[in-house]
Amino acid sequence: MSPYAGRLPGGLGLRVDPQPGRGLASVALTVAVGGDADPVGLHGMAHLVEHLMFPRAAAGDATDDHVARVEGAGGVCNAETHRDHTVFHTTVPAGMLTEVLEWEARRLSDFAPAESVLRTEISVIAEEIRGAAAAGGMWESALAALYPGSRDSFGTPAELAAATPGDVDAFFRRHYRQRSMVLSVVGDVDPERVAAAAEPLFAGIPSGPAPDPEPGPAPGRGPSPAHTPVPATIRTAPLPSPLGGAVLGHPLPDPVHDRTGYLAHVVLAETLGRGRLPGLLRQHPLIVSARVTCGYHGQWLGSAAPDLLLAQFATAPGAGPAAAADAWRTVLSELAAHPAGEAEHRRAVNGLLLACHRQADSLTARSVTLGRTALLFPTAPGPDALPGELASVTAAQVSAAARALLHGPRSVTELSAPARNGE
Repeated sequence: MSPYAGRLPGGLGLRVDPQPGRGLASVALTVAVGGDADPVGLHGMAHLVEHLMFPRAAAGDATDDHVARVEGAGGVCNAETHRDHTVFHTTVPAGMLTEVLEWEARRLSDFAPAESVLRTEISVIAEEIRGAAAAGGMWESALAALYPGSRDSFGTPAELAAATPGDVDAFFRRHYRQRSMVLSVVGDVDPERVAAAAEPLFAGIPSGPAPDPEPGPAPGRGPSPAHTPVPATIRTAPLPSPLGGAVLGHPLPDPVHDRTGYLAHVVLAETLGRGRLPGLLRQHPLIVSARVTCGYHGQWLGSAAPDLLLAQFATAPGAGPAAAADAWRTVLSELAAHPAGEAEHRRAVNGLLLACHRQADSLTARSVTLGRTALLFPTAPGPDALPGELASVTAAQVSAAARALLHGPRSVTELSAPARNGE
């Protein structure tokens, strides 16, 4: 059976990738709305709607509990909100596929959260936000510095506390429409049967344009984060950390309009992390640890532009962020001036190829990638072409990416360690 890519009559994007013999089916519903679309004064609305898409049953009644239905069928489900999209994914035994499609359509058509449910989920999200803040917030700090006006996709507890069922319903009706969604199905499935089952189930979901206009920008907010980054070195407020040091953030090339440049930075991050940064630690006594991540919270191709590369350094006591910046400049300058040799370059590319193959082996990851690619990177050749794209990146292109980081805009966030007793 061949993969299927198209749209249902109502406009819902459909991607089906048969994987015979697996005995499982994974379904991802990807929606073109995330934290960037949060209304003024309601930061976190997209995140809140994600939570509310998992209706919970009343006490003693499991028939309306989405998670209970999935787990009762021997499956698992989850969701995540990004800046520019939200994805819901479910993996079950293949024989339950029709039921899962029905459940997906039902929670879209029956979306009407009660006030009590709304308050419960706002409290849950507030705990998630506190946990995210404790984890550092380094990515969000760099994004806000380089792209003024941008905010994270988690939300702000005080603003979410003011949300009403009417606010939630208006946001949902505006954004959760067939032409803003992609349904991707991977596993032991037949594309024709999937299309035939999905069409009537999703027919009742609104398909046309949003019923009312998007809210305007908040007063005083900067340009959309899709604009060009600030062309300078921007220093942000310090963030608490167990060890002192610094995080340096760099904008990545647009993965839609400069995919080759973007992937060159992915290989650059792998090259640095695999060999150059460990070598730096052996030579630089002021650097305690160093790591580099590429993409949204380390997920390259996990969102469209803007996207970031982050270099995080922990330094010896008293060294400060200047030592981290100097160390980062050193490793970038070496690679910018002298491209990696064939063996080093091949090791980095092979490491990324292995990651691609591991992701392809996961039905859940593959269904999410199919939907995300269709929604965010419509001109890309598809996830199966990604290994070939990575293998075609040259050492010279990686060297050019290092030069671009050296001379381009960046953010610098000091990591502030707690003071020791007596200091």
